[in-house]
Amino acid sequence: MGMLAWVMMGLAIWHFTIFLPDRFWGGIVGAFVGSLLGAIVIATLIYSIKVSGLQIPGKKETDIAVVLYAVPGALIGIAAVYLEGARREAQSARRQVV
Repeated sequence: MGMLAWVMMGLAIWHFTIFLPDRFWGGIVGAFVGSLLGAIVIATLIYSIKVSGLQIPGKKETDIAVVLYAVPGALIGIAAVYLEGARREAQSARRQVV
């Protein structure tokens, strides 16, 4: 249940990428993948530190705090994909000038 909540939080945050310029590596799909992977990986890491073991919370352990563990991961994932896309765009522009 926790994994579903983390994926849904990553998906919800991904929707806000429409307000950013499209410099994502892989376009909007790249932003989607970055958001979901970031949310899952970071939320799993945070929860694993909390319970001292690598596990995903079940139905009874999932509350609003556990769901919010996905927020920093989704933002980090989106930022990573955006920065990589901007870097590749700048590199491509430099090649065209030279």
